Amino acid sequence: MRLRWPPRGLRGQLALGVAGLLAVSVGVAFVAAWFVVRNELRGEIDSALRARAAAFVAFRTAAPVPDLRRVPRRVAPPQLGEASGYIQFVDRRGAITLPGGERVHLPTTGAAAVAAGRRAAFFTDATVDGTHVRIFTTRLRPGTALQIARPLTETDSVLARLQLLFLAVALLALAGGVAIALFALTKVLRPVRRLTEHAEWIAATGDLGERTDATRPDELGRLAIAFNTMLDALAESVRAQRQLVADASHELRTPLAAARTNLEVLELHDDLRPEQRARILGEAIEELREMTLLIEELVELARGDVAVLETQLTRLDLVVEEAVAVAARRSSREFETRLTPTVVEGSPAALGRAVANLLDNAVKWSPPDAPVEVAVAGGVVSVRDRGPGIDPEDVPHVFDRFYRATAARPLPGSGLGLAIVRQIAEAHGGSVAVEAAPGGGSVFTLRVPTSSELPLEPEPQPA
Repeated sequence: MRLRWPPRGLRGQLALGVAGLLAVSVGVAFVAAWFVVRNELRGEIDSALRARAAAFVAFRTAAPVPDLRRVPRRVAPPQLGEASGYIQFVDRRGAITLPGGERVHLPTTGAAAVAAGRRAAFFTDATVDGTHVRIFTTRLRPGTALQIARPLTETDSVLARLQLLFLAVALLALAGGVAIALFALTKVLRPVRRLTEHAEWIAATGDLGERTDATRPDELGRLAIAFNTMLDALAESVRAQRQLVADASHELRTPLAAARTNLEVLELHDDLRPEQRARILGEAIEELREMTLLIEELVELARGDVAVLETQLTRLDLVVEEAVAVAARRSSREFETRLTPTVVEGSPAALGRAVANLLDNAVKWSPPDAPVEVAVAGGVVSVRDRGPGIDPEDVPHVFDRFYRATAARPLPGSGLGLAIVRQIAEAHGGSVAVEAAPGGGSVFTLRVPTSSELPLEPEPQPA
């Protein structure tokens, strides 16, 4: 198996991280253990040196010997390198006195200060005559310091063996930890690999009906559920897009074919009377006008599907008042309004378009002599017409794209106006509905969540 460095896959990177963390943990643990063992071993030597020095000081106090070179046999230390230690005496001037038969001098750094009483007893390490020793320096009597040394050969040998043992155990632990981590990561990341393969297969084939395994109870199961939900939303979006394209093609085909037929009639028949030519030309222009309106509504509908509304605090009553003024000017119809000051968080342009579509629909269905009633209160815009009403079978489909009831088919329109109203309402977190009005006609209700910041202005009078 060829190894790559640095690891590129998620499995390799996680294994590298686990190995690094394990190496640091094992290293810190073994270093701490080594220092603990070292301190314990040296502590035993230090205790032995203190005990031997205390015995020697006690003996000197009980039976002083004028000549320091004469050391009694029962307290005389062995030669340097033996386990019992090695002794020498240092006066306050730094002069060294060795017991009889000894020749090797221990380092005397700080010993004169101890002899003079200027420094407390202390331990130090040194290499004497090729031997690593531990030296304890203490005060024997005023003006004389006692130095006792013991070799650290056995301690150093034990610590060296411990270093090799710790290194071997650390390498084995690291190798075992990496192997276990690779095995665990392979098992844990298997669902991720399957999810990746499914995503690649879907991207290659375009089949949005494929679903991944979502039965795991952990985070990977949640990821699979989220992935399947995303696929459902994407499939629905593609279906709606294809339906929109199909419906738009069907709706555009009719006015385009009619306009083309009328223009071909004008081209082929030069002997038409002026009034016939004007009628045919007017019909072609009207069909082209309908097609232009349809294209504009399609563009508005498609833009609303992907655009993010830039909302602000908006006076809904003023938006409705402006839309009513425009509709009255264009249609020369009468509108009865009751507008209560209402502030919503929304897009003035989008809300104006929604209200304008409701007004156009009401003008289309109301008799010429019947007024259109418009009211605003608490984030609710209601528009009532005096028309024949909507068939109960058509109510669930009124706001669908390109849907036109049987009674509406002879009238101009594309079936997109009310779909745009619903799209704008849902983009604002609101809704739109229709119901039969008492006494005839229909009431369309547009609901938009209101804002708590309501300007303190007087309520306008009914127009």
